[in-house]
Amino acid sequence: MTRLSVEMLAADTVEPITSAGHAQLGVAVLVGIAVIVLLITKFKLHAFLSLTLGSLVLGALAGAPLDKVIVSFTTGLGTTVAGVGVLIALGAILGKMLADSGGADQIVDTILARASGRSMPWAMVLIASVIGLPLFFEVGVVLLIPVVLMVAKRGNYSLMRIGIPALAGLSVMHGLVPPHPGPLVAIDAIGANLGVTLALGVLIAIPTVIIAGPLFSRYAARWVDVPAPDRMIPQRASEDLEKRPGFGATLTTILLPVVLMLSKALVDIVVDDPENTVQRVFDVIGSPLIALLASVLVGIFTLLRPAGFSKERISPLVEKSLAPIAGILLIVGAGGGFKQTLIDTGVGQMVLEISKDWSIPALLLAWLIAVAIRLATGSATVATVSAAGLVAPLAADMSTTHAALLVLAIGAGSLFFSHVNDAGFWLVKEYFGLNVGQTVKTWSVMETIISVVAGGLVLLLSLVI
Repeated sequence: MTRLSVEMLAADTVEPITSAGHAQLGVAVLVGIAVIVLLITKFKLHAFLSLTLGSLVLGALAGAPLDKVIVSFTTGLGTTVAGVGVLIALGAILGKMLADSGGADQIVDTILARASGRSMPWAMVLIASVIGLPLFFEVGVVLLIPVVLMVAKRGNYSLMRIGIPALAGLSVMHGLVPPHPGPLVAIDAIGANLGVTLALGVLIAIPTVIIAGPLFSRYAARWVDVPAPDRMIPQRASEDLEKRPGFGATLTTILLPVVLMLSKALVDIVVDDPENTVQRVFDVIGSPLIALLASVLVGIFTLLRPAGFSKERISPLVEKSLAPIAGILLIVGAGGGFKQTLIDTGVGQMVLEISKDWSIPALLLAWLIAVAIRLATGSATVATVSAAGLVAPLAADMSTTHAALLVLAIGAGSLFFSHVNDAGFWLVKEYFGLNVGQTVKTWSVMETIISVVAGGLVLLLSLVI
């Protein structure tokens, strides 16, 4: 467990800043979440401002002094950004390097050159899963959907048969596999082991993406048969093909942080001695910050240099990659502030006490809470950070593997039924040229399948490990 996680767990056990009873706290939570939902959906207020105001409303209705509510919110915001902000920034830099160098195109073209016919949906899942590791979902969509449209048009494939597997690959990575922001925030909030969560996340992701991707796409293609919209199909410049990094080098760069983090988890299990030199070395090189930093530094030589980037072009690239994530950092940070407000007002302890009288398993409870917040707010990230704050006390007596499964249960629930209050819904609708009904029958159903299958696998794994 990292020092940050220990500090967060310690913060979770402090005396509540209010003496409100369960009924008052319950009302405060419902109204606080309702305020966030209304501000985001009805008044179209930015999620950062909505989460900030919702946290203040929650604290006020819980009977907490407003100055202490402010301290709770800002403390949670700062702790969350400190824990995941650098990782989000490094992931954004790596994603920008991958896109601008042509490395992403190289992976796509290499795999597609070896796939055809019935294997094409499987190839799209593989592409999206690999590309989706270092990229945010929206970036992955913008990067991959034009490729999906080109493949569907040039190969005369059903758009849904090719597109659904790609979307499934991106979405599963986004919800279940660190270093994406949602899983990272949940790991920090719950105090789970990142390496174990990563390993179990990949284990659950594989069957989930197969069912929601290539298998479901057969039915989606029957329900919605639309051509690839010509206006969205990009024209690639042929000269770009001569200035790309190699396939092997690109793949190695993308997978490097994953390999380092998994290696740390494996050494921790095999050696199991914090004073052992080997374990201490892997604790450093397998930490998310060092793993992602190493991948970025390696990418300068494996991605940018082969693509003809001079030293003078590297700094502007990094600068451009950081600008778009300002909003993401603020939303994630405000989500952490909302989480800490939930904890400090005693809501987390309330959930723990109430759940003792329920027959619902903790993992199922976490999934249901994330589902409810996802349906209400439309944001997988808001659902993840809020649910993590509510159920964090449940992890206190859990084993390392079950704490990791709690993170994954939250991640699975956060993907449930994307609809009109989710930006991803409209992104998919516009790129594929669908109407609202067609988007619900394909994208929304696919997201629900991912959530249910992944949630079921989490519960199944909890019975055997």
